[in-house]
Amino acid sequence: MPDPRHDQPTPTMPDGVEVLPRGVSLEGVLRFTEVAARALEAAREEIDALNVYPVPDGDTGTNMYLTIAAARDAVETAVAEAGGPAECGVGPGLAALGRGALLGARGNSGVILSEMLRALARRLAEAGPEDRAAAVMADGMRLAADAAYAAVGTPVEGTMLTVARAAAEAAGEVAVDPAARTRDVLTAAAAAAREALAATPQQLQVLADAGVVDAGGRGFSVVLDAAETALTGRVPPSVRTGLGSHQIPVPVLPPRAAADVGGAGASGGDLSEDGPSYEVMYLLDAPAERVPPLRERLAGLGDSLVVVGDEPLWNVHVHVDDVGAAIEAGIEAGRPHRIRVTHFAEQVAEQRAATAPRSGRAVVTVAAGPGLAALFTEAGAVVVEGGPGRRPSTGELLEAITGCGAQEVVVLPNDPDSMRVAQVAAHTAQQDLGVRVVVVPTSAQVQGLAALAVHEPGRAFDADVVEMTATARHARHGAVTIAARTAMTMAGPCEPGDVLGVVEGDFAVVGDDLDAVAAQVAERLLGGGGELVTVVSGAEDVDGAMAQRLAAWVEEHRPHVDVVVYEGGQERYPLLLAVE
Repeated sequence: MPDPRHDQPTPTMPDGVEVLPRGVSLEGVLRFTEVAARALEAAREEIDALNVYPVPDGDTGTNMYLTIAAARDAVETAVAEAGGPAECGVGPGLAALGRGALLGARGNSGVILSEMLRALARRLAEAGPEDRAAAVMADGMRLAADAAYAAVGTPVEGTMLTVARAAAEAAGEVAVDPAARTRDVLTAAAAAAREALAATPQQLQVLADAGVVDAGGRGFSVVLDAAETALTGRVPPSVRTGLGSHQIPVPVLPPRAAADVGGAGASGGDLSEDGPSYEVMYLLDAPAERVPPLRERLAGLGDSLVVVGDEPLWNVHVHVDDVGAAIEAGIEAGRPHRIRVTHFAEQVAEQRAATAPRSGRAVVTVAAGPGLAALFTEAGAVVVEGGPGRRPSTGELLEAITGCGAQEVVVLPNDPDSMRVAQVAAHTAQQDLGVRVVVVPTSAQVQGLAALAVHEPGRAFDADVVEMTATARHARHGAVTIAARTAMTMAGPCEPGDVLGVVEGDFAVVGDDLDAVAAQVAERLLGGGGELVTVVSGAEDVDGAMAQRLAAWVEEHRPHVDVVVYEGGQERYPLLLAVE
Protein backbone atom coordinates (compact mmCIF):
# COMPACT_ATOMS: atom_id res chain seq x y z
CA MET A 1 0.00 0.00 0.00
CA PRO A 2 1.57 3.36 -0.94
CA ASP A 3 2.17 5.82 1.86
CA PRO A 4 0.37 9.07 0.99
CA ARG A 5 2.66 11.03 3.35
CA HIS A 6 5.66 10.43 1.10
CA ASP A 7 6.05 12.21 -2.18
CA GLN A 8 8.92 10.12 -3.54
CA PRO A 9 8.43 8.10 -6.73
CA THR A 10 9.10 4.39 -6.67
CA PRO A 11 12.18 3.59 -8.81
CA THR A 12 11.28 1.70 -11.96
CA MET A 13 13.00 0.67 -15.15
CA PRO A 14 12.36 2.56 -18.43
CA ASP A 15 8.71 2.77 -19.49
CA GLY A 16 7.69 1.91 -15.93
CA VAL A 17 8.37 -1.80 -16.36
CA GLU A 18 10.90 -3.49 -14.12
CA VAL A 19 13.25 -5.87 -15.90
CA LEU A 20 14.64 -8.56 -13.63
CA PRO A 21 18.36 -9.15 -14.17
CA ARG A 22 19.29 -12.76 -14.71
CA GLY A 23 20.75 -14.33 -11.59
CA VAL A 24 19.67 -11.40 -9.38
CA SER A 25 16.80 -11.60 -6.92
CA LEU A 26 15.70 -9.35 -4.11
CA GLU A 27 16.02 -12.30 -1.76
CA GLY A 28 19.66 -12.57 -2.84
CA VAL A 29 20.22 -8.89 -2.17
CA LEU A 30 18.67 -9.22 1.29
CA ARG A 31 20.78 -12.29 2.04
CA PHE A 32 24.00 -10.58 0.94
CA THR A 33 23.42 -7.44 3.02
CA GLU A 34 22.57 -9.49 6.09
CA VAL A 35 25.59 -11.79 5.77
CA ALA A 36 27.92 -8.88 5.00
CA ALA A 37 26.66 -6.85 7.97
CA ARG A 38 27.14 -9.78 10.33
CA ALA A 39 30.60 -10.52 8.94
CA LEU A 40 31.74 -6.91 9.35
CA GLU A 41 30.25 -6.77 12.82
CA ALA A 42 32.26 -9.86 13.78
CA ALA A 43 35.48 -8.48 12.21
CA ARG A 44 34.98 -4.89 13.33
CA GLU A 45 37.32 -4.88 16.32
CA GLU A 46 40.02 -6.66 14.31
CA ILE A 47 39.76 -4.09 11.50
CA ASP A 48 39.73 -1.19 13.96
CA ALA A 49 42.99 -2.54 15.44
CA LEU A 50 44.59 -2.58 11.97
CA ASN A 51 43.68 1.06 11.35
CA VAL A 52 46.84 3.17 10.93
CA TYR A 53 46.16 4.83 7.55
CA PRO A 54 45.20 7.50 6.56
CA VAL A 55 44.58 8.43 10.21
CA PRO A 56 45.32 6.08 13.12
CA ASP A 57 41.92 6.68 14.73
CA GLY A 58 40.91 3.04 15.06
CA ASP A 59 37.41 3.25 13.56
CA THR A 60 37.65 1.86 10.01
CA GLY A 61 35.93 -1.40 10.90
CA THR A 62 33.18 0.39 12.78
CA ASN A 63 32.60 2.83 9.91
CA MET A 64 32.40 0.10 7.29
CA TYR A 65 30.06 -1.96 9.46
CA LEU A 66 27.74 1.00 10.06
CA THR A 67 27.71 1.76 6.33
CA ILE A 68 26.72 -1.77 5.28
CA ALA A 69 24.23 -1.94 8.15
CA ALA A 70 22.58 1.25 6.87
CA ALA A 71 22.34 -0.27 3.38
CA ARG A 72 20.82 -3.45 4.78
CA ASP A 73 18.29 -1.53 6.88
CA ALA A 74 17.28 0.56 3.86
CA VAL A 75 16.57 -2.54 1.76
CA GLU A 76 14.59 -4.17 4.55
CA THR A 77 12.58 -0.98 5.08
CA ALA A 78 11.80 -0.73 1.35
CA VAL A 79 10.61 -4.33 1.30
CA ALA A 80 8.49 -3.86 4.42
CA GLU A 81 6.88 -0.65 3.13
CA ALA A 82 6.09 -2.31 -0.21
CA GLY A 83 4.46 -5.28 1.49
CA GLY A 84 7.08 -7.93 0.70
CA PRO A 85 9.87 -8.83 -1.76
CA ALA A 86 7.48 -9.59 -4.62
CA GLU A 87 5.71 -6.24 -4.27
CA CYS A 88 8.97 -4.32 -3.88
CA GLY A 89 10.95 -5.81 -6.77
CA VAL A 90 14.67 -5.98 -7.47
CA GLY A 91 15.05 -2.50 -8.99
CA PRO A 92 13.59 -0.55 -6.05
CA GLY A 93 15.44 -2.85 -3.65
CA LEU A 94 18.78 -2.09 -5.30
CA ALA A 95 17.94 1.62 -5.39
CA ALA A 96 17.20 1.49 -1.65
CA LEU A 97 20.52 -0.28 -1.03
CA GLY A 98 22.44 2.45 -2.84
CA ARG A 99 20.62 5.30 -1.15
CA GLY A 100 20.89 3.69 2.27
CA ALA A 101 24.63 3.23 1.84
CA LEU A 102 25.04 6.86 0.74
CA LEU A 103 23.05 8.27 3.65
CA GLY A 104 24.62 5.98 6.24
CA ALA A 105 28.24 6.16 5.05
CA ARG A 106 30.72 7.09 7.75
CA GLY A 107 34.42 7.84 7.60
CA ASN A 108 36.79 7.64 4.66
CA SER A 109 36.41 3.88 4.21
CA GLY A 110 32.65 3.90 4.68
CA VAL A 111 32.10 6.60 2.06
CA ILE A 112 34.27 4.71 -0.46
CA LEU A 113 32.42 1.47 0.30
CA SER A 114 29.08 3.21 -0.22
CA GLU A 115 30.15 4.44 -3.66
CA MET A 116 31.23 0.92 -4.64
CA LEU A 117 27.92 -0.55 -3.50
CA ARG A 118 26.02 2.10 -5.43
CA ALA A 119 27.99 1.47 -8.63
CA LEU A 120 27.42 -2.28 -8.38
CA ALA A 121 23.72 -1.85 -7.58
CA ARG A 122 23.23 0.42 -10.61
CA ARG A 123 24.86 -2.10 -12.94
CA LEU A 124 22.76 -4.96 -11.62
CA ALA A 125 19.59 -2.91 -11.96
CA GLU A 126 20.39 -2.06 -15.59
CA ALA A 127 20.84 -5.71 -16.62
CA GLY A 128 18.24 -7.50 -18.67
CA PRO A 129 17.21 -11.13 -19.18
CA GLU A 130 19.55 -11.42 -22.16
CA ASP A 131 22.64 -10.59 -20.09
CA ARG A 132 24.86 -13.27 -18.57
CA ALA A 133 24.78 -12.97 -14.80
CA ALA A 134 28.52 -13.64 -14.46
CA ALA A 135 29.37 -10.92 -16.97
CA VAL A 136 27.05 -8.44 -15.28
CA MET A 137 28.58 -9.12 -11.88
CA ALA A 138 32.13 -8.77 -13.22
CA ASP A 139 31.23 -5.53 -14.99
CA GLY A 140 29.59 -4.25 -11.81
CA MET A 141 32.75 -4.95 -9.84
CA ARG A 142 34.82 -3.12 -12.45
CA LEU A 143 32.53 -0.12 -12.24
CA ALA A 144 32.67 -0.28 -8.43
CA ALA A 145 36.48 -0.17 -8.47
CA ASP A 146 36.44 2.69 -11.00
CA ALA A 147 33.96 4.58 -8.86
CA ALA A 148 36.15 4.14 -5.78
CA TYR A 149 39.19 5.59 -7.54
CA ALA A 150 37.12 8.43 -8.99
CA ALA A 151 35.68 9.32 -5.60
CA VAL A 152 39.05 9.80 -3.91
CA GLY A 153 40.83 13.10 -4.37
CA THR A 154 44.31 11.54 -4.41
CA PRO A 155 44.21 7.74 -4.84
CA VAL A 156 46.89 5.84 -2.91
CA GLU A 157 47.94 2.27 -3.68
CA GLY A 158 48.16 -0.24 -0.87
CA THR A 159 44.66 0.67 0.32
CA MET A 160 41.16 -0.71 -0.25
CA LEU A 161 41.34 0.83 -3.74
CA THR A 162 44.10 -1.60 -4.68
CA VAL A 163 42.19 -4.52 -3.20
CA ALA A 164 39.04 -3.54 -5.09
CA ARG A 165 40.88 -3.26 -8.40
CA ALA A 166 42.54 -6.66 -7.95
CA ALA A 167 39.16 -8.23 -7.20
CA ALA A 168 37.58 -6.60 -10.26
CA GLU A 169 40.38 -7.75 -12.56
CA ALA A 170 40.09 -11.34 -11.33
CA ALA A 171 36.31 -11.22 -11.77
CA GLY A 172 36.71 -9.97 -15.34
CA GLU A 173 39.14 -12.75 -16.24
CA VAL A 174 36.76 -15.45 -15.02
CA ALA A 175 33.68 -13.89 -16.64
CA VAL A 176 35.24 -14.17 -20.11
CA ASP A 177 34.43 -17.90 -20.02
CA PRO A 178 30.87 -18.32 -21.41
CA ALA A 179 30.28 -21.14 -18.93
CA ALA A 180 31.24 -19.05 -15.90
CA ARG A 181 28.62 -18.51 -13.21
CA THR A 182 28.20 -15.70 -10.73
CA ARG A 183 29.58 -17.87 -7.94
CA ASP A 184 32.74 -18.42 -9.98
CA VAL A 185 33.16 -14.68 -10.40
CA LEU A 186 32.69 -13.92 -6.71
CA THR A 187 34.95 -16.77 -5.59
CA ALA A 188 37.76 -15.54 -7.85
CA ALA A 189 37.25 -11.93 -6.78
CA ALA A 190 37.32 -12.79 -3.08
CA ALA A 191 40.49 -14.86 -3.49
CA ALA A 192 42.21 -12.06 -5.42
CA ALA A 193 41.18 -9.56 -2.76
CA ARG A 194 42.77 -11.67 -0.03
CA GLU A 195 45.98 -11.93 -2.03
CA ALA A 196 46.07 -8.20 -2.77
CA LEU A 197 45.36 -7.43 0.88
CA ALA A 198 48.37 -9.49 2.00
CA ALA A 199 50.58 -7.39 -0.31
CA THR A 200 49.41 -3.97 0.93
CA PRO A 201 52.31 -3.52 3.40
CA GLN A 202 54.70 -3.78 0.47
CA GLN A 203 52.97 -0.79 -1.15
CA LEU A 204 52.47 1.50 1.84
CA GLN A 205 55.33 2.08 4.26
CA VAL A 206 53.13 3.07 7.21
CA LEU A 207 51.57 -0.41 7.07
CA ALA A 208 54.97 -2.09 6.93
CA ASP A 209 56.16 -0.04 9.90
CA ALA A 210 53.14 -1.11 11.94
CA GLY A 211 53.26 -4.74 10.77
CA VAL A 212 49.65 -4.76 9.58
CA VAL A 213 47.66 -4.91 6.36
CA ASP A 214 45.38 -2.07 5.24
CA ALA A 215 42.27 -1.83 7.40
CA GLY A 216 39.97 -0.65 4.59
CA GLY A 217 41.25 -3.40 2.33
CA ARG A 218 40.59 -5.94 5.05
CA GLY A 219 37.05 -4.63 5.41
CA PHE A 220 36.40 -4.86 1.70
CA SER A 221 37.80 -8.40 1.68
CA VAL A 222 35.32 -9.28 4.43
CA VAL A 223 32.48 -7.94 2.26
CA LEU A 224 33.58 -10.02 -0.73
CA ASP A 225 33.95 -13.11 1.44
CA ALA A 226 30.40 -12.48 2.67
CA ALA A 227 29.14 -12.20 -0.91
CA GLU A 228 30.74 -15.55 -1.72
CA THR A 229 29.24 -17.12 1.40
CA ALA A 230 25.77 -15.69 0.67
CA LEU A 231 25.81 -17.19 -2.83
CA THR A 232 27.61 -20.49 -2.28
CA GLY A 233 27.23 -21.24 1.41
CA ARG A 234 30.99 -21.76 1.67
CA VAL A 235 33.14 -19.92 4.20
CA PRO A 236 36.35 -18.70 2.46
CA PRO A 237 39.76 -19.43 4.03
CA SER A 238 41.22 -17.09 6.63
CA VAL A 239 42.77 -13.94 5.24
CA ARG A 240 46.54 -13.35 5.34
CA THR A 241 47.30 -10.40 7.54
CA GLY A 242 51.09 -10.54 7.64
CA LEU A 243 54.10 -9.42 5.63
CA GLY A 244 55.62 -11.39 2.75
CA SER A 245 55.17 -15.10 3.10
CA HIS A 246 55.07 -15.09 6.91
CA GLN A 247 51.87 -15.29 8.86
CA ILE A 248 51.66 -12.51 11.45
CA PRO A 249 48.58 -12.47 13.70
CA VAL A 250 46.34 -9.44 13.60
CA PRO A 251 47.60 -7.27 16.45
CA VAL A 252 45.40 -6.94 19.49
CA LEU A 253 46.40 -3.41 20.40
CA PRO A 254 45.64 -1.65 23.69
CA PRO A 255 42.89 0.97 23.34
CA ARG A 256 43.85 3.21 20.45
CA ALA A 257 47.54 2.28 20.61
CA ALA A 258 47.46 2.67 16.84
CA ALA A 259 47.45 6.41 17.49
CA ASP A 260 51.13 6.15 18.33
CA VAL A 261 51.94 4.96 14.81
CA GLY A 262 53.15 7.86 12.67
CA GLY A 263 54.60 7.98 9.22
CA ALA A 264 53.65 9.44 5.90
CA GLY A 265 49.94 9.95 5.58
CA ALA A 266 49.13 9.01 9.18
CA SER A 267 47.62 12.30 10.19
CA GLY A 268 45.40 13.58 12.93
CA GLY A 269 46.39 16.77 14.71
CA ASP A 270 47.88 15.79 18.05
CA LEU A 271 48.30 12.24 16.73
CA SER A 272 50.78 13.37 14.12
CA GLU A 273 52.37 16.63 13.06
CA ASP A 274 51.98 15.80 9.37
CA GLY A 275 48.25 16.07 8.78
CA PRO A 276 45.02 17.92 9.50
CA SER A 277 43.36 17.79 12.89
CA TYR A 278 39.71 17.43 11.94
CA GLU A 279 37.47 15.13 9.95
CA VAL A 280 34.52 16.94 8.38
CA MET A 281 31.58 15.07 6.86
CA TYR A 282 28.23 16.28 5.58
CA LEU A 283 25.46 15.44 3.19
CA LEU A 284 25.09 18.05 0.46
CA ASP A 285 22.11 18.97 -1.69
CA ALA A 286 23.65 20.50 -4.81
CA PRO A 287 23.52 20.37 -8.63
CA ALA A 288 26.21 18.25 -10.31
CA GLU A 289 27.99 21.22 -11.91
CA ARG A 290 28.90 22.62 -8.47
CA VAL A 291 30.66 19.46 -7.31
CA PRO A 292 33.94 19.81 -9.31
CA PRO A 293 34.61 23.31 -7.91
CA LEU A 294 33.78 21.96 -4.46
CA ARG A 295 36.29 19.13 -4.88
CA GLU A 296 38.94 21.63 -5.99
CA ARG A 297 38.25 23.93 -3.06
CA LEU A 298 38.32 21.12 -0.49
CA ALA A 299 41.45 19.56 -2.01
CA GLY A 300 43.24 22.81 -1.27
CA LEU A 301 42.11 22.75 2.34
CA GLY A 302 43.19 19.27 3.38
CA ASP A 303 43.46 15.61 2.44
CA SER A 304 41.56 12.29 2.49
CA LEU A 305 38.98 13.95 0.26
CA VAL A 306 36.08 11.77 -0.87
CA VAL A 307 32.92 13.11 -2.55
CA VAL A 308 30.33 10.59 -3.72
CA GLY A 309 26.72 10.63 -4.83
CA ASP A 310 24.52 11.81 -7.66
CA GLU A 311 22.53 14.96 -8.23
CA PRO A 312 20.98 16.22 -6.03
CA LEU A 313 22.46 14.36 -3.01
CA TRP A 314 26.19 13.99 -2.23
CA ASN A 315 28.22 12.69 0.70
CA VAL A 316 31.32 14.79 1.43
CA HIS A 317 34.30 13.69 3.53
CA VAL A 318 37.60 15.55 4.08
CA HIS A 319 40.35 15.98 6.68
CA VAL A 320 41.17 19.65 7.34
CA ASP A 321 42.50 22.12 9.90
CA ASP A 322 40.00 24.85 8.95
CA VAL A 323 36.58 23.37 9.71
CA GLY A 324 34.75 26.60 8.92
CA ALA A 325 36.25 26.83 5.45
CA ALA A 326 35.26 23.23 4.67
CA ILE A 327 31.65 23.91 5.68
CA GLU A 328 31.59 27.26 3.87
CA ALA A 329 32.70 25.46 0.70
CA GLY A 330 29.64 23.24 1.06
CA ILE A 331 27.38 26.26 1.58
CA GLU A 332 28.74 27.84 -1.61
CA ALA A 333 27.99 24.62 -3.52
CA GLY A 334 24.53 23.95 -2.10
CA ARG A 335 22.89 23.01 1.19
CA PRO A 336 25.03 20.99 3.61
CA HIS A 337 23.22 19.08 6.34
CA ARG A 338 23.96 16.32 8.85
CA ILE A 339 27.28 18.07 9.40
CA ARG A 340 29.69 15.98 11.47
CA VAL A 341 33.02 17.30 12.76
CA THR A 342 35.50 15.06 14.58
CA HIS A 343 38.68 16.28 16.25
CA PHE A 344 41.03 13.34 15.99
CA ALA A 345 42.77 13.96 19.32
CA GLU A 346 39.42 14.28 21.08
CA GLN A 347 38.18 11.15 19.31
CA VAL A 348 41.08 9.16 20.68
CA ALA A 349 40.44 10.58 24.15
CA GLU A 350 36.76 9.66 23.89
CA GLN A 351 37.61 6.16 22.71
CA ARG A 352 39.93 5.72 25.66
CA ALA A 353 37.28 7.12 27.97
CA ALA A 354 34.83 4.55 26.57
CA THR A 355 36.92 1.85 28.22
CA ALA A 356 36.78 3.62 31.58
CA PRO A 357 34.39 2.37 34.27
CA ARG A 358 30.77 3.25 33.51
CA SER A 359 28.00 3.82 36.02
CA GLY A 360 24.41 4.88 36.36
CA ARG A 361 21.49 4.71 33.97
CA ALA A 362 20.55 6.86 30.99
CA VAL A 363 17.73 7.11 28.49
CA VAL A 364 18.52 7.74 24.82
CA THR A 365 15.55 8.93 22.79
CA VAL A 366 14.85 9.96 19.20
CA ALA A 367 13.14 13.36 18.86
CA ALA A 368 11.26 14.42 15.72
CA GLY A 369 11.35 18.17 16.33
CA PRO A 370 13.03 20.89 18.39
CA GLY A 371 10.15 21.19 20.85
CA LEU A 372 10.10 17.45 21.43
CA ALA A 373 13.88 17.46 21.81
CA ALA A 374 13.56 20.13 24.51
CA LEU A 375 10.90 18.10 26.34
CA PHE A 376 13.04 14.96 26.30
CA THR A 377 16.13 16.90 27.38
CA GLU A 378 14.29 18.52 30.28
CA ALA A 379 13.29 15.04 31.41
CA GLY A 380 16.96 14.05 31.50
CA ALA A 381 17.22 12.04 28.28
CA VAL A 382 20.04 12.04 25.74
CA VAL A 383 18.45 13.20 22.48
CA VAL A 384 19.18 12.08 18.92
CA GLU A 385 17.47 13.96 16.09
CA GLY A 386 15.12 11.88 13.93
CA GLY A 387 11.53 11.62 12.81
CA PRO A 388 9.65 11.06 9.53
CA GLY A 389 12.02 11.28 6.58
CA ARG A 390 14.99 11.72 8.93
CA ARG A 391 15.66 8.34 10.49
CA PRO A 392 18.82 8.51 12.64
CA SER A 393 21.70 6.31 11.58
CA THR A 394 22.97 3.40 13.62
CA GLY A 395 26.15 5.40 14.21
CA GLU A 396 24.29 8.36 15.69
CA LEU A 397 22.42 6.17 18.14
CA LEU A 398 25.57 4.21 18.96
CA GLU A 399 27.43 7.44 19.75
CA ALA A 400 24.64 8.53 22.07
CA ILE A 401 24.62 5.17 23.87
CA THR A 402 28.38 4.94 24.26
CA GLY A 403 28.90 8.64 24.92
CA CYS A 404 26.49 8.95 27.85
CA GLY A 405 28.87 7.06 30.16
CA ALA A 406 26.09 4.96 31.69
CA GLN A 407 26.32 1.24 32.40
CA GLU A 408 22.56 0.81 31.87
CA VAL A 409 20.82 2.44 28.90
CA VAL A 410 17.20 2.49 27.78
CA VAL A 411 16.59 3.46 24.14
CA LEU A 412 13.30 4.97 22.95
CA PRO A 413 13.22 4.93 19.10
CA ASN A 414 9.77 6.59 18.93
CA ASP A 415 9.35 5.62 15.27
CA PRO A 416 8.91 2.22 13.55
CA ASP A 417 11.65 3.09 11.04
CA SER A 418 14.13 3.78 13.85
CA MET A 419 13.45 0.50 15.65
CA ARG A 420 15.92 -1.62 13.68
CA VAL A 421 18.80 0.85 13.84
CA ALA A 422 18.20 1.22 17.57
CA GLN A 423 18.43 -2.56 18.02
CA VAL A 424 21.65 -2.70 15.97
CA ALA A 425 23.20 0.13 17.99
CA ALA A 426 22.15 -1.51 21.25
CA HIS A 427 23.62 -4.87 20.25
CA THR A 428 26.87 -3.23 19.17
CA ALA A 429 27.22 -1.28 22.43
CA GLN A 430 26.59 -4.40 24.47
CA GLN A 431 29.24 -6.32 22.55
CA ASP A 432 31.83 -3.52 22.63
CA LEU A 433 31.45 -2.16 26.14
CA GLY A 434 29.41 -4.68 28.06
CA VAL A 435 26.74 -2.03 28.57
CA ARG A 436 23.23 -3.21 29.41
CA VAL A 437 21.02 -1.74 26.70
CA VAL A 438 17.30 -2.35 26.17
CA VAL A 439 15.22 -0.90 23.35
CA VAL A 440 11.68 -0.13 24.48
CA PRO A 441 9.51 -0.56 21.34
CA THR A 442 8.01 2.94 21.21
CA SER A 443 6.60 3.52 17.73
CA ALA A 444 5.44 7.13 18.27
CA GLN A 445 6.89 10.27 19.82
CA VAL A 446 4.04 10.48 22.33
CA GLN A 447 4.74 6.92 23.47
CA GLY A 448 8.31 8.01 24.18
CA LEU A 449 7.04 10.92 26.25
CA ALA A 450 4.79 8.58 28.22
CA ALA A 451 7.58 6.06 28.83
CA LEU A 452 10.03 8.74 29.94
CA ALA A 453 7.46 10.15 32.37
CA VAL A 454 7.54 6.95 34.45
CA HIS A 455 11.32 6.39 34.18
CA GLU A 456 12.84 5.99 37.64
CA PRO A 457 16.65 5.63 37.85
CA GLY A 458 16.41 4.47 41.47
CA ARG A 459 14.43 1.37 40.49
CA ALA A 460 16.04 -1.91 39.50
CA PHE A 461 16.91 -1.80 35.79
CA ASP A 462 14.59 -4.63 34.76
CA ALA A 463 11.70 -3.17 36.75
CA ASP A 464 12.26 0.25 35.20
CA VAL A 465 12.26 -1.22 31.69
CA VAL A 466 9.07 -3.18 32.39
CA GLU A 467 7.29 -0.07 33.70
CA MET A 468 8.39 2.08 30.75
CA THR A 469 7.42 -0.62 28.26
CA ALA A 470 3.98 -1.15 29.80
CA THR A 471 3.28 2.58 29.91
CA ALA A 472 4.31 3.05 26.29
CA ARG A 473 2.19 0.10 25.20
CA HIS A 474 -0.89 1.44 26.97
CA ALA A 475 -0.51 4.94 25.49
CA ARG A 476 -2.85 4.92 22.50
CA HIS A 477 -1.46 7.24 19.87
CA GLY A 478 -2.72 9.14 16.84
CA ALA A 479 -1.80 11.98 14.51
CA VAL A 480 -3.06 14.35 11.84
CA THR A 481 -1.21 14.83 8.56
CA ILE A 482 -1.73 15.95 4.96
CA ALA A 483 -1.71 13.57 2.00
CA ALA A 484 1.05 14.29 -0.54
CA ARG A 485 -0.06 11.75 -3.14
CA THR A 486 -2.99 9.74 -4.37
CA ALA A 487 -3.31 6.48 -2.45
CA MET A 488 -5.68 3.91 -1.05
CA THR A 489 -5.87 3.93 2.75
CA MET A 490 -7.71 1.88 5.37
CA ALA A 491 -10.30 4.67 5.38
CA GLY A 492 -10.66 4.78 1.60
CA PRO A 493 -8.96 6.69 -1.23
CA CYS A 494 -7.24 10.01 -0.67
CA GLU A 495 -5.93 12.75 -2.93
CA PRO A 496 -3.09 15.25 -2.44
CA GLY A 497 -4.17 17.87 0.09
CA ASP A 498 -6.65 15.64 1.92
CA VAL A 499 -6.42 15.61 5.70
CA LEU A 500 -5.55 12.20 7.12
CA GLY A 501 -6.23 10.98 10.63
CA VAL A 502 -3.85 8.32 11.95
CA VAL A 503 -4.90 5.95 14.74
CA GLU A 504 -2.35 3.49 16.12
CA GLY A 505 -0.26 3.77 12.95
CA ASP A 506 -3.11 3.24 10.45
CA PHE A 507 -4.82 5.87 8.29
CA ALA A 508 -8.29 5.76 9.84
CA VAL A 509 -9.86 9.06 8.74
CA VAL A 510 -9.89 10.96 5.43
CA GLY A 511 -11.35 14.46 5.42
CA ASP A 512 -10.90 18.05 4.28
CA ASP A 513 -10.87 19.93 7.60
CA LEU A 514 -7.96 19.71 10.02
CA ASP A 515 -10.00 20.42 13.16
CA ALA A 516 -12.73 17.95 12.22
CA VAL A 517 -10.28 15.17 11.49
CA ALA A 518 -8.34 15.90 14.70
CA ALA A 519 -11.57 15.64 16.69
CA GLN A 520 -12.41 12.30 15.06
CA VAL A 521 -8.96 10.94 15.89
CA ALA A 522 -9.32 12.08 19.51
CA GLU A 523 -12.79 10.53 19.72
CA ARG A 524 -11.52 7.17 18.48
CA LEU A 525 -8.58 7.19 20.87
CA LEU A 526 -10.87 8.05 23.80
CA GLY A 527 -13.32 5.32 22.84
CA GLY A 528 -11.39 2.88 24.98
CA GLY A 529 -11.36 5.24 27.96
CA GLY A 530 -8.54 7.36 29.29
CA GLU A 531 -7.68 9.98 31.87
CA LEU A 532 -5.10 12.12 30.08
CA VAL A 533 -4.87 13.44 26.52
CA THR A 534 -1.51 14.75 25.30
CA VAL A 535 -1.52 17.02 22.25
CA VAL A 536 1.74 17.96 20.50
CA SER A 537 1.70 20.76 17.92
CA GLY A 538 3.84 20.43 14.79
CA ALA A 539 5.89 22.83 12.72
CA GLU A 540 2.85 23.69 10.57
CA ASP A 541 0.86 24.71 13.65
CA VAL A 542 3.18 27.65 14.26
CA ASP A 543 1.32 29.38 17.08
CA GLY A 544 -0.22 26.18 18.47
CA ALA A 545 -3.75 27.39 17.62
CA MET A 546 -4.82 24.05 16.18
CA ALA A 547 -3.58 22.19 19.24
CA GLN A 548 -5.42 24.60 21.53
CA ARG A 549 -8.65 24.16 19.53
CA LEU A 550 -8.38 20.40 19.88
CA ALA A 551 -7.71 20.76 23.62
CA ALA A 552 -10.84 22.91 23.94
CA TRP A 553 -12.84 20.29 22.03
CA VAL A 554 -11.69 17.55 24.40
CA GLU A 555 -12.49 19.66 27.47
CA GLU A 556 -15.99 20.34 26.11
CA HIS A 557 -16.84 16.77 25.05
CA ARG A 558 -14.87 14.88 27.73
CA PRO A 559 -14.82 17.20 30.75
CA HIS A 560 -13.53 14.46 33.05
CA VAL A 561 -10.34 14.04 30.96
CA ASP A 562 -7.23 16.13 31.59
CA VAL A 563 -5.49 17.71 28.58
CA VAL A 564 -1.88 18.87 28.21
CA VAL A 565 -0.51 20.68 25.15
CA TYR A 566 3.14 20.78 24.10
CA GLU A 567 4.96 22.48 21.25
CA GLY A 568 6.77 19.72 19.34
CA GLY A 569 7.91 21.33 16.10
CA GLN A 570 7.77 18.01 14.21
CA GLU A 571 7.55 18.01 10.41
CA ARG A 572 4.72 16.44 8.34
CA TYR A 573 2.37 16.06 11.32
CA PRO A 574 0.55 19.24 12.46
CA LEU A 575 -0.71 17.29 15.48
CA LEU A 576 0.35 14.27 17.50
CA LEU A 577 -1.98 12.79 20.12
CA ALA A 578 -1.79 10.29 22.94
CA VAL A 579 -4.38 8.97 25.38
CA GLU A 580 -3.37 7.37 28.67
